[in-house]
Amino acid sequence: MKAVVLGSGGWGTALSQVLCDNGHETYLWSHDAAKAEQMARTRENPLLTGVILPESLHITGGLDCLRGADLVVSAPPSFAVRETARKMRPYLTEQTVVVSVSKGIERDTNLRLSQVIREEIDDICKVTALSGPSHAEEVGIRLPTGCVSACQDVHAARFVQDAFMNDYFRVYTSGDIVGVELAAALKNVVALSCGICTGLGYQDNTKALLMTRAMAELTRLGEQMGGTRRTFGGLAGMGDLIVTCTSLHSRNNRAGILIGQGKTPQQAMEEVGAVVEGYFAAESIHQLAEREHVEMPICRCAYELLYQGKDVRGVVGELMGRAKKDELLETTWL
Repeated sequence: MKAVVLGSGGWGTALSQVLCDNGHETYLWSHDAAKAEQMARTRENPLLTGVILPESLHITGGLDCLRGADLVVSAPPSFAVRETARKMRPYLTEQTVVVSVSKGIERDTNLRLSQVIREEIDDICKVTALSGPSHAEEVGIRLPTGCVSACQDVHAARFVQDAFMNDYFRVYTSGDIVGVELAAALKNVVALSCGICTGLGYQDNTKALLMTRAMAELTRLGEQMGGTRRTFGGLAGMGDLIVTCTSLHSRNNRAGILIGQGKTPQQAMEEVGAVVEGYFAAESIHQLAEREHVEMPICRCAYELLYQGKDVRGVVGELMGRAKKDELLETTWL
């Protein structure tokens, strides 16, 4: 099988290695021709230090690699998904399967990323999503990892499962692409918020409270938008939430720590030096919650803190002082 990964960030690079390990003819495309040339020469991506890329991996800055591809992996940052999909469109056929592995919501439209891709490729082929608790740094050194391949078309979901699954990368299938993609985007806001808690000096009790109650919020929104409740308790939901909120591999977590220590969101993102998806997702979630009339106090406070300059400790006091609730009656995902 011929597979092409569009996007030479850490995640795209790690997934290209998985595909190579599985014996596929694999191409990794970078929008930066100079970076592609450097990676091809050194067999290393600076974003995955110490990971030596397989000699069988073709690294290129040219889109002609898409010709005849059976599987196309869309792996750019969320803000570049639409442009990347537009570039891939002339090379796709009805037999191609596209898998979106970016995590986020498109700004302004608030569309899920598979929806963005489908708009740009005129629904010429099946579009799936692959998501789960999966740091590129750990996949790159072949540590056991689990993800979910999601698509309403079960054959497309299984095609992606077969392409990626091996002895260190386990893939489950799901028909709930709505829930899988929403969980992937929304957990980034929670990870940013957990980082803020760390920066403020709060410890495990606080972060456990935040993660659990935020998951209730995300499930409410996900169900309202057509997702399945069980998805949010699985790998793409709770699994990804745990790994992103607790690891310093997470850019969202690291940015949040800096904000909790007194940096502005802009200063924190500059210091992290890479895209912090949770910052952008906070605005989209706030807009979606208002549109869908879903109560999401934690995500609302994250939005107000990040975009309206609200005082961090004041936000904590506001959340802790909310009206009394019954946990079972107020929590949809239990």
